[in-house]
Amino acid sequence: MTARIERVVTEGVVEIDDVQQKVENNTWIVGDDEEVIVIDPARDAEQILEKVGEREVLAVICTHGLPDHVAAAIEVASRDEAVVALHPKDKPLWRETWRETWPDIDMEDDGIFGVADVQLDVMETPGISPGGVSLYCEGLGAVFTGKTLQADGPGKLGGEYPALADQLTAIGGRLFTLPGDTRVLPAHGDEVTIGDLEPHFDDWVSGSLTRVETEPAPEGPLTDGTKISGIKLGPGDD
Repeated sequence: MTARIERVVTEGVVEIDDVQQKVENNTWIVGDDEEVIVIDPARDAEQILEKVGEREVLAVICTHGLPDHVAAAIEVASRDEAVVALHPKDKPLWRETWRETWPDIDMEDDGIFGVADVQLDVMETPGISPGGVSLYCEGLGAVFTGKTLQADGPGKLGGEYPALADQLTAIGGRLFTLPGDTRVLPAHGDEVTIGDLEPHFDDWVSGSLTRVETEPAPEGPLTDGTKISGIKLGPGDD
């Protein structure tokens, strides 16, 4: 069977200064009619497994350990006794959500996962989190970038860049070495291509990302979809 990519968009609510806003998360499914790998299982395991259907889940891969993006990992993986993979540097983040269990696989740079007739190559792309990774699938012409790179540029964590130099190094040194027509499939928002974003890299390096914004913030779902100071991802959050 020929592998394909499918997207599941799940929604949650965050609260900032007593104002609730919707946040959308992308979960990506890679595989064929028989088997799949699930990438970044966010929030709603039932919705994700409904999309998977009767296909076997071989692995659940988390591009980072932030709570809203791993919230469905255990439930999705347990249905078929699949393995869960995470970079070891993000284990402290994982522990914020899953206090009594650990991922099965410690991902490393240049690791490989196979599904159907394609493979996913692990690329370390830290910045948003210490153990952030991207997954490049040459056979499908796509890279799953988590929160490292989105349609509007480098992803943020709560409106800020935790380690912008590391993030830009990963984007320039790893992601922008991929072919220009490679699809960028992020953890939030719409897809774009490497060729669409690469011309902006010099501006990012020169400081455009950290200049003071003078325009009002856009309305609607948050583009980074993550927890910042005072934000609750759900009613049950500590």
